[in-house]
Amino acid sequence: MPHEPITGLSAIAAGYDALLCDVWGVLHNGVRAHEGAAEALSRFRTHGPVILITNAPRPSGPVVEQLDSFGIPREAYDAIVSSGDVVRAWLVGEGVRRVYHIGMERDLPLYEGTDIVVVDAPEEAELAVIAGPRDDMRESAEDYRDELSRLVALGLRLACANPDIVVERGGVLLPCAGALGLLAEELGGTVLQFGKPHAPIYEKALGEVRKRAPEARRALVVGDGLPTDITGANRHGFDALFITDGIHAEEVGVRGAPDPVRVAALLEARALMARHVATRLVW
Repeated sequence: MPHEPITGLSAIAAGYDALLCDVWGVLHNGVRAHEGAAEALSRFRTHGPVILITNAPRPSGPVVEQLDSFGIPREAYDAIVSSGDVVRAWLVGEGVRRVYHIGMERDLPLYEGTDIVVVDAPEEAELAVIAGPRDDMRESAEDYRDELSRLVALGLRLACANPDIVVERGGVLLPCAGALGLLAEELGGTVLQFGKPHAPIYEKALGEVRKRAPEARRALVVGDGLPTDITGANRHGFDALFITDGIHAEEVGVRGAPDPVRVAALLEARALMARHVATRLVW
């Protein structure tokens, strides 16, 4: 059936007592905040906690700083859970001490405050961490074919710190760690996943909900990514609010005016369900 967009979060907020909200693509586009999104979250907090859940391959601290820089107030959310948080906890729990890192320098806080050392040669590593391309403006996953083949040949496990395939930055789609992870799997590698749509990040997010609302039972997932946000919601039993003006905007019409028939067809083609659809997150 065609999916008619709701007018705003206020139309459905009373039906939920917690919100698990994506960050990049819903609150901002990597360049500026989306108007009205932070206000929507702030208003929802009268119904229950708002937990931001992001596939950023960094601990949540730097994510908070980024939101601050976009003018998104801390009063708009109760906590942030990042894929980086989950990966970091797993690495420490596994006792990993030497990692080979693929990604930007900005993602190195992933290891700060731990005993983990980033090594220059894969042969010295116990495990490789894929945080993303080193230059996402100029590189694609294919640029890493030889490097990933070398890691696979060494038998190294690879931890994907961001399962996103692409991210929108200022209207341009750029590759993420998930694209490299897919290639590594094609090459025969063992790739461990921690962020959306996989269970560990939802378990941590629900833990944050329970700290603040132990009786909460009806969580709504908000996101713009079908392979991550909406798949995660479906897989783990949450209702989903699909934001169409994100990475799939061109697939469902034009920005600001999604075609309800095309939205329904896109979801059906991927065997996904979104209980609600909105162009942007507004109240």
